[in-house]
Parts: sequence; C-alpha cells; structure tokens
Amino acid sequence: MLHLTGTYECKIDAKGRLMLPAALKKQLLPEIEDGFVLKRSVFDQCLELYPMSEWKEMMLKINKLNRFKKKNNDFIRRFTAGVKIVEVDAAGRLLVPKDLFNFAELQKEVVLSSQMTIVELWDKKKYEQVIGNSADDFASLAEEVMGDRDEQL
Repeated sequence: MLHLTGTYECKIDAKGRLMLPAALKKQLLPEIEDGFVLKRSVFDQCLELYPMSEWKEMMLKINKLNRFKKKNNDFIRRFTAGVKIVEVDAAGRLLVPKDLFNFAELQKEVVLSSQMTIVELWDKKKYEQVIGNSADDFASLAEEVMGDRDEQL
C-alpha cells in the first residue's frame, strides 16, 4: 500500500500539462506503468489522482454496494462522474483533461497535496484558502477526530 508524503507547488500550462515534481514522481514510480485515474473530489473543488492499484481497491469496495438501492446507484454515478484514465508521459508530464481542468478552475499555479494513498490537485489560491480558513478550526477538528483514540500515535 502506498503512503505518499508531501505537498508540491508546480505550474500547469493552458493545455492542462503539468510536470510531476521529482520527489513525488519518485514515490509514484512503482505505479507509473499502470497509469492513474483522475476524478473530481467528493468534498472540495479539486481533483484526486488515484494510482490504478488504489482505484481498483476503491472499485472493489464500491462494487459491493447494492445497485438496486437508488441512493447507492446515485452515489456510484456521482462518485464516478468525469473519471478519466491518465498517464505520465516519457517527459514526466501529466495531462489534465479539459473538463476536469475547468471543474477545479485550475490556473497557472497548482498544488499537489499527498493524501496518504492519493494526490489532490488544487488551484494554488483555492488550496491556500482552504488551508487558511481551516487553520483556526484544526485544533478542535484534530481533537474530535483523533482525541478518543486510546493508542499512542
């Protein structure tokens, strides 16, 4: 299982091409040959880059949902809306499809933020707003999410 680490700032051109930062590319090397899935985030106006192995694991979980329940079917449809298979080219670039580029309102500067097994792709200004806005609430969020855990971290 992957344990990606780091937040990286980089540039994206008007055609949606971005060069993966060397440190992130090195972490993703075992996954590059199999490709990636790029999708809209469920909660934020950013994109999520899944290594294919992680995407397959996610699909195994989702495939267990009963498709004869409308809410499950609706969830699957919305979760997979706009999903694209993408690859890293020989030059180390990733091409963000236009519809996803527009969804995330990407500008010239972007942030790639590791989220354990996936990478979020943000417009830099939006990322800074989200991180800045939540700074005041982070202490209470950390206590709520991790505070009742008995084991030491």
